[in-house]
Amino acid sequence: MKQTTILGHSNLTVNRIGLNGKPEYVKQACEQSLQNLGVDTIDLYYMHRQDPKVEIEEIVGAMSDLVKQGKVKHIGICEANAEMIRRAHAVHPLTAVQNEYSMWSREPEQEILDVCQELGITFVAYSPLGRGFLTGAIKSRADLEASDWRLTLPRFTDEAIKENLKFVELVEQIAQDKKVSKAQVALAWVLSQNEKIVTIPGTRKIQRLEENLGAFEVGLTNSDLAKIQNSMPSQTIGNRY
Repeated sequence: MKQTTILGHSNLTVNRIGLNGKPEYVKQACEQSLQNLGVDTIDLYYMHRQDPKVEIEEIVGAMSDLVKQGKVKHIGICEANAEMIRRAHAVHPLTAVQNEYSMWSREPEQEILDVCQELGITFVAYSPLGRGFLTGAIKSRADLEASDWRLTLPRFTDEAIKENLKFVELVEQIAQDKKVSKAQVALAWVLSQNEKIVTIPGTRKIQRLEENLGAFEVGLTNSDLAKIQNSMPSQTIGNRY
């Protein structure tokens, strides 16, 4: 099996004082990653968040230089709006755009999915399981450890959880009909939105990884998708961050 290396830069700097999207840092981070991993080329290199002090054209320009030098094969950006995607793509073709997308985070449907399809960019949905919420594993804040960072998110207050369980009830109904898990239904729904979408659910257990892979075997019919669409709660309680 060929190993694929996917990395991102412009996260927090080493001393965690903020974002750094300066072209020299983009290249420095790549060099450090190549050295740390012991590889010659990174398959997909992401800008995970844009440094507000640096124009997207400068950041992508530096990433494009890395492609020309053979150190990176493909580039992508994360948490981007439609305008940012177009501006970045004009500098260098984007292979991937990564944004949060799930049944309870549907913002990409407003413009981003259409732009990605138009430009031939793969859309990478992160947190497709709603940070674990859509699996039904979280019924209250008591289900999370005291150190769990999700407790700081607006969607995980007691009031928000109580209201947002309507999403879980919908997923559970479909899962029971299909005799599959709730996680598989949630992932299958995202994948069914168009053929240029992939998901990156996070897990620390092989059992969950195998379960997630089973989403490819879940056949959501047009009737299923229409039922989900018509039964979807009109809004999610609480912002993402």
